[in-house]
Amino acid sequence: MAMSPTLRNRIIGAIAGGGGAVAIATVMVSGKDGLEGREYLPYRDVVGVLTVCDGHTGSDIIPGKRYTDKECDALTRADMARIARQVDPHIRVKATDTQRAAIYSFAYNVGATATINSTLLKRLNARDYAGACNELKRWVFAGGKKWKGLMNRRDVEYEVCTWSQK
Repeated sequence: MAMSPTLRNRIIGAIAGGGGAVAIATVMVSGKDGLEGREYLPYRDVVGVLTVCDGHTGSDIIPGKRYTDKECDALTRADMARIARQVDPHIRVKATDTQRAAIYSFAYNVGATATINSTLLKRLNARDYAGACNELKRWVFAGGKKWKGLMNRRDVEYEVCTWSQK
């Protein structure tokens, strides 16, 4: 699936804004056009985890509460900054902001530990940048099933990962 024009424009805006990889990744996952698909009421995801906003999980979620855009934006920014802090020490090579943004989006979805232990990161650290980006497309299963939503998400992450930066 191709990236929506709205999401593409938001990502280009984040790149142009100079906020770096965390800002780009936050735009990638947040809002109604983002990869997570914003939900204002807490729900159980495909594997049963209580989730709200742009894929936020955690004990701070209040079941039944309707979250605002402002609250969701704050949760997503904080979650993405945490992901970056967890993953960055394990990226041992120079990587572009878009490569890092794709990795942060991926880690936001599968977890920092899975990312740190992944072949994706091993390939990146071996300077096999194309191979690292290609690894994204392998992660399309949840609960033992292949998911169209994950395939679409990985297509967008792959596109951002391979985006050449001027």
